[in-house]
Amino acid sequence: MGLIAVGADVAGAPLEEHLAAYLHQRGYRVRDYGNGDYPDVAAEVAEAVARGEHDRALLVCGTGLGMAITANKVPGVRAATAHDPYSAERARKSNDAQILTMGVRVIAPQAAEKVLDHWLASEFEGGPSTGNVDKVKQVDARYRSQRSASS
Repeated sequence: MGLIAVGADVAGAPLEEHLAAYLHQRGYRVRDYGNGDYPDVAAEVAEAVARGEHDRALLVCGTGLGMAITANKVPGVRAATAHDPYSAERARKSNDAQILTMGVRVIAPQAAEKVLDHWLASEFEGGPSTGNVDKVKQVDARYRSQRSASS
């Protein structure tokens, strides 16, 4: 099993710690990036995912939204917030999301375990979703090249 990155802001730390222990119990290797301000933690974890150090990562804050917004600023990263098993599954199967974000104020620990299980059990299906994911990558590349040209 691959190495999964985890991180949280101060609010999300209790759920992140619970889920990191849960992942260990299930046999996953976990690298804990600790907790701090959500933009700092999300950027550090997303950059590690973009470099290929982790295939997947879990980020937790109050709602999961700030972590997802920040992680999605990193080129090559697709982060999705999910608080139900179906959304978590589709984040992987249809959108090839490498990062799952959750909110401690939105989901209970046992429900978060179930969401995490569905996300981890899912792989990108390709098929009809491939074209859409390719278009997301094209948008990413277009804005990345615009940033480089303006530097």
